[in-house]
Amino acid sequence: QVQLVESGGGLVQAGGSLRLSCAASGRTFSTYAMGWFRQAPGKEREFVASIRWTYGARYYADSVKDRFTISRDNAKNTVYLQMNGLKPEDTAVYYCAADQRGFSSINSPEWVRGNTLDAWGQGTLVTVSS
Repeated sequence: QVQLVESGGGLVQAGGSLRLSCAASGRTFSTYAMGWFRQAPGKEREFVASIRWTYGARYYADSVKDRFTISRDNAKNTVYLQMNGLKPEDTAVYYCAADQRGFSSINSPEWVRGNTLDAWGQGTLVTVSS
């Protein structure tokens, strides 16, 4: 199994930037893809971005595709989420997730729902003030 530890969340003003990190440990060599989700207070979990570990293909939610960038460092077993132009509606707990089986592609409804993913981080809080 793989364990995920997130960092980088915090309080930022609207228009600012944050870079989230998620370090993976344990059985990381079988990773098919990783991604970021978020959950705002009182709302359901929402897909943010995903990346294929081997090929680097990326997929973004429409709400963030022009502002956020997902990337990974294979040597460090770490996935990042660079968030620019943050808006108050981006306020949420952000979770990273790992897909080790590859049952569905990263742009499929199944992946976006996150129901088939294999590991989740503990979450890091991002708060964007007006």
